[in-house]
Amino acid sequence: MKISTRVEYGLLALTDIAVHSEDGGTVSSAEIADRQGISQKYLEQIMLALRQGGFVKGQKGSRGGYQLARPAEKIFLSQVLNALDNSILADSFDPDDEQGGEMREQVNNCLWDKLNGYMRRFTEQMSLADLINECKKDSSERKSYMYYI
Repeated sequence: MKISTRVEYGLLALTDIAVHSEDGGTVSSAEIADRQGISQKYLEQIMLALRQGGFVKGQKGSRGGYQLARPAEKIFLSQVLNALDNSILADSFDPDDEQGGEMREQVNNCLWDKLNGYMRRFTEQMSLADLINECKKDSSERKSYMYYI
């Protein structure tokens, strides 16, 4: 599966904001861009979509930046994916497409639609907080297997 950079960077930005604004502060797009290696100009376009989607709120001024608009536990990945690219969780079968015939329809039903369904259910259940906890757990497990000589 290929995920667009818009979706990848959007999730990175939300995760960065959640982690770096836990104390109630704000996170600037320049800080996110620098930490995550993202073009700030491109990131601003993504932040606009995240703001319009109700995931972040912006604060202007010298101490300006972004904060989550609601707790990370209430931001579900399916909502973010749909806000940034509404085709990711869409069904693959187009009933108006007459090419391929019955075999194509069967393969779509047996494989692609089920796979999309699993992904949809997974992202509907996984919150941004779950993602952050999962990443922290994976990171600590990788560090525990490191041997020093």
